[in-house]
Amino acid sequence: MMKEILLLNLKWLKQRSIQTLLILTLYVCVANFLPPIFHQFLYTVSIFIKDLLIWMMPLTVGFFIANAVISFERRAPFFILLLVLFETISNLSSVWYAYGAAHIVADQLATAKAVSLDHNFNSLWRLGLEKPAWWSAEKGSIVGLLLGCLTAFNSKTSLKGIILRGKTVVEWILTRIFARLIPLFVLGFAAQMHQTHMLTHVLTHYSLLILWLTSFLFIYISFLFLLGTGFSLQRFIENIKNLLPATGIALMSGCSLSTMPWTISGTSKNLRTPSLAQAIIPATTNIQQIGDCIAQSFLCCLIYTYFYGHIPDMATWFSFSIVFVLARFATAAVLGGAIFVMLPIYEGYLHFTPEMIAIILTLNVILDPLITSTNVIANGALCRIFERVWESAQALLSSPVLTAKK
Repeated sequence: MMKEILLLNLKWLKQRSIQTLLILTLYVCVANFLPPIFHQFLYTVSIFIKDLLIWMMPLTVGFFIANAVISFERRAPFFILLLVLFETISNLSSVWYAYGAAHIVADQLATAKAVSLDHNFNSLWRLGLEKPAWWSAEKGSIVGLLLGCLTAFNSKTSLKGIILRGKTVVEWILTRIFARLIPLFVLGFAAQMHQTHMLTHVLTHYSLLILWLTSFLFIYISFLFLLGTGFSLQRFIENIKNLLPATGIALMSGCSLSTMPWTISGTSKNLRTPSLAQAIIPATTNIQQIGDCIAQSFLCCLIYTYFYGHIPDMATWFSFSIVFVLARFATAAVLGGAIFVMLPIYEGYLHFTPEMIAIILTLNVILDPLITSTNVIANGALCRIFERVWESAQALLSSPVLTAKK
């Protein structure tokens, strides 16, 4: 019995979120006894990791998008086009839903003023390489899309092997190196928050927003299930029940990829054509992340409001949402993957400062289990909606090719 309890505790300790929370707790307990230069050293390490990530992002985005396009090569072109369009619309809708939800609670931050920071607290050194303007995530997205399309429709090209190897390398670096550095990465920004007296403000002003976010996620997921079931309450309950095992596993593991077999199994029970889940879920797990889209957009919008005194205007949010949704096609559905791809976008389009990045990183770690489980259950719900869209499209545009692929 004691051995089983010990193994269970060790399993929990392997989760990056638990490790990070434990390290942050330990840091808070001893922070006042540490010399100032130690806090600066921790912050310097975090800044160094961030700089490396920003340099790596164009390659990461490009390889992931190219690989995503290639993964559709054996499916009908119309099916590919419809699925990609569906994923884009669903992600974009969730980003704008979060923007509207942020307006509802933005007044709670209207009177809050940004913390008076100690500008003498800086990193000890920085990576002395200036990134050129053309080396950006959006440029990587465009190149990845073009290479992916060229490879998907030309089986003789040698680009496929290069793209697959490149994607494997950058994914390994992201998940095996950077993801394991999450506790250290967040710790440095926590040190900066502590020294500039921001940590208390985060806990004071953002704890209620987590409850609001949970409520908005529940509302959106419920709507997706109702839409997929034709607003049938009985089928609504059945469909959610079928996906609860996958949702629970995602909540515990923090990884939607490892949950995929259970997601496919639960989703298949909700579809008229169960085999469709085996085609859609693996292809969309990396790109259809409703929990991330809503949570990150909601928090970014409110953090922006907190620091700049007003919610982002629609023009700013429009440009941000387009790049944000495009970048979702490049994120790995593993713990810590998405946030690394998004940081340069937050900086470039929402003008996030290091202090704002510190807040979004801390909240991201705390909320990761909730966000991952939302991604999984939403993917299952959207699969049923897509089945209805696909059936309607086949009815309207019936052809021998489409009928054969049904």
